[in-house]
Amino acid sequence: MAEANILKGEVRENTGKSYSKLARKEGNIPCVIYGDKKDPISVNINSVSALKLYNTGRMLTTLLDLELSNGDKMKVIPKDIQIDPVKDNIIHIDLLRLSGDSRVSVEIQVNFIGESDSPGIKTGGVLTVTRYSVELDCPALNIPESLDVDISKLEMGESVKLSDVTLPEDVNPVITDRDITIASVTAPVEEIEEEIIEEVSEEDGELTAESEDDQAAEETSEESSEQSEEENKE
Repeated sequence: MAEANILKGEVRENTGKSYSKLARKEGNIPCVIYGDKKDPISVNINSVSALKLYNTGRMLTTLLDLELSNGDKMKVIPKDIQIDPVKDNIIHIDLLRLSGDSRVSVEIQVNFIGESDSPGIKTGGVLTVTRYSVELDCPALNIPESLDVDISKLEMGESVKLSDVTLPEDVNPVITDRDITIASVTAPVEEIEEEIIEEVSEEDGELTAESEDDQAAEETSEESSEQSEEENKE
């Protein structure tokens, strides 16, 4: 389960671009709290605290115990983070208010275990990762921090799919109309290129042999025609 972090927020009565700009100038990040069938709340949170959380790489899957300046406390999870494309700073965060029975869809990071034991990798195969994270539907108060995927038994050419992974209790895939390939063990690119070169060489050899046979047949046919013409003249 993802660990909840305590974050303090100052309720902001005034909204709009000018007030958001002022909040950033004062070292805060404007945020909006929504969800749980309640009215949205505009708040400011300290940019240093937010950046520290953002730099963990798990901000969108981290529960926050938000303590507001008016005394209210609630659990929230960041649902959208806006980044300044020039300065690369956080300029706005949407926070989803959670209750005990809330469910959320979140991207959960994948950890691969057993790589050194994989028969396919032991024989020179390469782990090709298709998904570094998977979207899962989770209880809001029980979000997995990561998902362990065992690849210790993968042979060369085999894949591990989401259906092969044991998910935590009451956690389900968001995509249900198809199975998702997470990773595969494939042959190194060099070997594939060598196989292609060999196949091309074999085909070229066959074409050359066929061409030589055709040429020999044509020459034989021409000689036979010339000999027949000479006999007719005689």
